Amino acid sequence: MSRRIVIIQGHPDASESHLCHALAERYLQGAKTTGHEVRVIGVATLDFPLLRSQKAWQEGALPDALRSAQEAIVWAEHLVLVFPLWLGDMPALFKGFLEQVMRPGFAFEYEEGNPFGRKGLRGRSARVIVTMGMPALIYQHFYRAHSVKALERNILGFVGITPIEETLIGQVESMNDKTRANWFDKLYEMGRWGK
Repeated sequence: MSRRIVIIQGHPDASESHLCHALAERYLQGAKTTGHEVRVIGVATLDFPLLRSQKAWQEGALPDALRSAQEAIVWAEHLVLVFPLWLGDMPALFKGFLEQVMRPGFAFEYEEGNPFGRKGLRGRSARVIVTMGMPALIYQHFYRAHSVKALERNILGFVGITPIEETLIGQVESMNDKTRANWFDKLYEMGRWGK
């Protein structure tokens, strides 16, 4: 069964190709071979300001550059978020993108007497793919994957996206060609299955 998939490329450098770009491309290739409909959002190519106040987040106009991103998210059944781990977290530009896109009235609604509000993006699943310099097992077990867990719980889960799967890819600077090829094959298969 084909799915509607949106790949959100969260690497903030659009000037050259990085491992995140290659991984997303392999996922895309796999998805297309089995008939999934796929749209790609390149965060680094979008022009939008960072939010500087709660009022701007709640009441400010969504930048025009992000309207198509919101439309794609509404269209999607499955989201694939790809980004590098920088200083233990997602890059600031990617966080800024999520803050802009996941606004009240779109991603959730405040409700009287309900501290969690109405989840506006129910019915969607996600895969979070994170590259990092440290070993993935160290990040996962010693650091408890804190920033990925925060993304899954405080952003994606809060707006109703579930289930959420994660793929942590470590030691990218020292990765040999065989390991890189294995990861490309895994991402291709994830794309084929729309997972």
